[in-house]
Amino acid sequence: MQGAYKHRKFKFIISGGGTGGHIFPAIAIADTLKEKVNCDILFVGASGKMEMEKVPAAGYPIEGLWISGLQRKLTIKNLSFPLKVISSIIKAKKIINRFDPDVVIGVGGFASGPTLRVASKKGIPALIQEQNSYPGITNKLLAKSVNKICVAYDGMDKYFPKEKIVITGNPIRQDVINITGKKEKAREFFNLDKLNKTLLIVGGSQGALSINKSIHKNLDLLLENKVQVIWQTGKYYYETAFESVKNISEVKVIEFIDRMDYAYAAADIIVSRAGAIAISEICAVGKPTIFVPLPTAAEDHQAKNAQTLVEKNAAILITNQDVNKKLGNAIINLIKDEKRQKEFNLN
Repeated sequence: MQGAYKHRKFKFIISGGGTGGHIFPAIAIADTLKEKVNCDILFVGASGKMEMEKVPAAGYPIEGLWISGLQRKLTIKNLSFPLKVISSIIKAKKIINRFDPDVVIGVGGFASGPTLRVASKKGIPALIQEQNSYPGITNKLLAKSVNKICVAYDGMDKYFPKEKIVITGNPIRQDVINITGKKEKAREFFNLDKLNKTLLIVGGSQGALSINKSIHKNLDLLLENKVQVIWQTGKYYYETAFESVKNISEVKVIEFIDRMDYAYAAADIIVSRAGAIAISEICAVGKPTIFVPLPTAAEDHQAKNAQTLVEKNAAILITNQDVNKKLGNAIINLIKDEKRQKEFNLN
């Protein structure tokens, strides 16, 4: 099949974003398309959101729509929502007419709504990729109009038309999970002691307040046990964390980790939220992990994601409400228990 397409150049639009859980699968899809076929790829995101920075950093062009979600509370911001939708549909139509894509792919997030709506109305083949076991509102709304729906979990016909579903798993960036032979270089990159155990904290692309506060509280316990820390705080907690550890060489505070391959390679154990992409990446790199699911995730899907691994004796789950009192000791107990770490190895 690939040979038949060898001399044709395809055009793809990938739309969506808002968080790393949407953006990084989108980049993984783009990277794989580039490997498989001769193609041009254009991203369409939401102006001012994370994708407007991360997509160009990955080497792809992106255009922004003036779009955001409805606020759940009654707020004056909701008054502009209809105007944003109309504006975004008009701009999406201009982008699609100009770029003339063969296929449009939605990965969830605000921008994918107008983009895929326009593509479907124009008869352009369209598909969505749903990362989670409980779909986001944008993908739910788009399900009736797209051609195919790519999912990572069984039982998604509860939410989507069964005949459109294709179980593909979640796309993950190969450069992120390729950690073989990188441990020494990774520890040099983060300026870590080669003899001490390393803890990696990742609370998602925005950070996780409950995890950050618990790590802050337990820093003395970690340092007493010779645990060094790569601590991705997210932008909201970065200044607080940085000020508290600026004279402690064993703790590396980072707002956002660009070299996740090095972070995974350096880590002996990981503390993480349980988003779909985090789960997929951690399973791929095979590191012992303590998951702290986001309690506000729709249908509690992060807890369900993590529980699947706990039932296979492949991870530890600590609830968000227990994280402050339980996380510190759980980290120390796991980092000292090499037998359990090997049991948790997911490779």
